[in-house]
Amino acid sequence: MSSEANKGWQLEVFFDGECPLCLREIKLLRRLDRKHRIRFTDIEDTSFSPAGFGMTMKDFMDEIRGRLPSGEWITGVEVFRRLYAAVGLKPVVALTRLPGISHGLEFGYRVFAKNRLRLTGRCDDGTCKVN
Repeated sequence: MSSEANKGWQLEVFFDGECPLCLREIKLLRRLDRKHRIRFTDIEDTSFSPAGFGMTMKDFMDEIRGRLPSGEWITGVEVFRRLYAAVGLKPVVALTRLPGISHGLEFGYRVFAKNRLRLTGRCDDGTCKVN
């Protein structure tokens, strides 16, 4: 778990702390999260145990995951929507739900998620390994 284990969180985000693009996004969200509504959990931290959540590291590496206080899991673009809503950008989030935009974002994220390790220089000789 992260040091932001506050009582009022609305979403726990599980992020890859070794991914440069992911870290940029997380840094921005940390700065915008003035009301501490997000719990940040780095899946690359040595104390992180995917088995503790009934999942594998591959599950967490394949796509971004979020967990609601109820225990419900969300994945992909919906995680980003919830993150940005939590920091007060609900009007922007509403635009991402429009049919054409929503489908485009879902498609774009799927392409990125499949190629994230390669795109961020984390593959050797064409092999991308998950810890």
